[in-house]
Amino acid sequence: MKYARQKKGGALFVKTALALTVTFLYGSLAKAQTLEEMVVSASRAEQRSFDAPAAIQSVDRATIENAGPQVNLSESLNRVPGLTILNRQNYAQDLQVSIRGFGARSAFGIRGIRLLVDGIPATTPDGQGQGSSISLTSTDRIEVLRGPLAQLYGNSAGGVIQAFTREAPEQPEFGAQYYLGSYGMHRSDWQYAGRVGDYGLVADYSTFDTNGYRDNSKTERKQFNGKLSFNASEKTQVNVVFNQFDMPLAQDPLGLTAAQLAANPAQAGSNAVSRGIRKVVLQNQLGSSLIHTIDADRSVTARLYYGTRDNLQFQTAGVTGGWVGLNRDYYGTGLQYNAQTTMAGRPVAWVMGYEFDRSQELRQGGAAALGVKTSNTRNEDNQAENSDLFVQASSLVSDKVSLVAGLRYSTVRLTSADNYLSDGNGSGSVSYQASSPVLGLTYHVTDSLNLYANYGKGFESPTLAEVAYSGAGVPAFNTSVNAASSQHYEVGAKWAPTPQSRLDFTVYQIDSADEIVVASNNGGSSTYKNAPGTTRTGWELSGSTLLTPHLRATLAASQIDATFSRTFTSGASTVLAGNQLPGIPQRFLYSELLWASQTMSSSKKGAGLGAQAGIELTQAGRLYANDTNTASADGYTTLSLKASHGWAMGAGSLTAYGRIDNLTDERYVGSVIVNQALSQFYEPAPGRNWTLGLRLVLPL
Repeated sequence: MKYARQKKGGALFVKTALALTVTFLYGSLAKAQTLEEMVVSASRAEQRSFDAPAAIQSVDRATIENAGPQVNLSESLNRVPGLTILNRQNYAQDLQVSIRGFGARSAFGIRGIRLLVDGIPATTPDGQGQGSSISLTSTDRIEVLRGPLAQLYGNSAGGVIQAFTREAPEQPEFGAQYYLGSYGMHRSDWQYAGRVGDYGLVADYSTFDTNGYRDNSKTERKQFNGKLSFNASEKTQVNVVFNQFDMPLAQDPLGLTAAQLAANPAQAGSNAVSRGIRKVVLQNQLGSSLIHTIDADRSVTARLYYGTRDNLQFQTAGVTGGWVGLNRDYYGTGLQYNAQTTMAGRPVAWVMGYEFDRSQELRQGGAAALGVKTSNTRNEDNQAENSDLFVQASSLVSDKVSLVAGLRYSTVRLTSADNYLSDGNGSGSVSYQASSPVLGLTYHVTDSLNLYANYGKGFESPTLAEVAYSGAGVPAFNTSVNAASSQHYEVGAKWAPTPQSRLDFTVYQIDSADEIVVASNNGGSSTYKNAPGTTRTGWELSGSTLLTPHLRATLAASQIDATFSRTFTSGASTVLAGNQLPGIPQRFLYSELLWASQTMSSSKKGAGLGAQAGIELTQAGRLYANDTNTASADGYTTLSLKASHGWAMGAGSLTAYGRIDNLTDERYVGSVIVNQALSQFYEPAPGRNWTLGLRLVLPL
């Protein structure tokens, strides 16, 4: 089996998507389940997902549980079209997450996408986020908003991922989970959830460790997520959330060259083992949100949070290696006012608010030998903050037409004070301002068909990490990187031919100026610059239906043509107009057939009991690794099998889970490191692998 193959994958992809769509339409006559889901991300107030005038999907608790050991967002969010989550098999660098191509440049963490957990930002003011901030074992649902309306969340051109911790049940319960799998994977979780009087509590503690598929990829993680809910008064509801993420070890296997990939995909990259390349992270965050109902038509929402994050990373930079240490404090507040009123006899829903967030970090660095610090050659204080005002209104302007309009004004400031040398190389300050208007129109054709069109203007600032180096990875505050601006156009349709069937389809175009791209990536140090222009056009399709009362089909497909619209020079290379943006699969498809011994009804009574079995098909297109498009990885097709069985234990339950991923043992590249200077682009995915798990829930 080879990693470099020539395929006519586009035709196969379209045929597969069409076949699955026909299957969906055929099955839409079955009646057994209601596909109702409520979302808040599109309008900042609860509404039906079907009525939201935007491309938005919600992934529920049952899906999260059945998708795997609940370690990575990629397990369950691969069923959201337009959202690409590539598992690097490298917990030192997190997942590679992009929405409509935004964020694909990231060498680590998440860029260009706003992360929220229980309404509290998990993204710093400069736009840097970590997917591992979300504790999946206690998450009730995850919403993904793409397109123009996401621009109302500020410094995030790609979209919004928002997670919600489960609510405490009336009957207290204790839950425990344990998983094991290939490559020495172990996962445990312990959870209490219940109410005592007016107080609800969810307390969840989980552990995860793995030897990893590749050499030098051993990881250990511990995570706690707690949520306390209570009513401060008859009209005031308060949530207090505390979470801790402790990763004492995450070895970094680095990327591989094409020759290394062909010889042994499980090996670590050059010098990863000898130089002890790894990362250590400890993060604590405490936050609170409050909802006060003024009357039936008005409410106020407020949030306040504070957190710390310590990050130590050993890199291959230099002759013997290097290290970077970040000690960060971050905090923020927000205030939002919601109102229902009338204008010209028509109902209008208003939302207006203000958000302020700040992070301060001590950045240090120096040389290292065999994974041990030997010198300190960098010492500076960095700060990022945003100050944003926003307003949004939506109204049913006629019996068939609704309108949404909004505006957000954002200011982002990045500063650095060099405490090491007096040459000023580490010092600087830069500020970005942007107005982000959005406008959307929905035509309610029938009760089961909505058509919508949206426009939005967005922006995306560089992060502190993206201005930390200039030139050939020289440590210096780089103020030459501009914020990117983008124009988003979107047209879509939502069709629910029966109560248990739904099909969403969206086409879009995005034109960007000053797109932030990787200039070079070497030894763990990335430098960035602006490309003069890019264009993204694409479509997204999602559907779900019951073929029979016991068989459900799910489909998510997307295709994107993301290109540089103007020729520019990057180092010694010329990037031609028409070249594909790297790190973005040109097409992606996920489909699932799920059978259950119990009837799949909308009722949650007895949910999870009995047997379930499913098959998942995933297809991805070609993945370019650099701006010049001289290096790429072929697309792939994988199959996964899963099964579970739930037994009632009095009022509790015991559920067994089993999965086999990459059933056909396909050898493929799962992700790439964009513009890696030594051509170590490739991050291979594992072959056939398995997971087994048990989950126990007992009432108290």
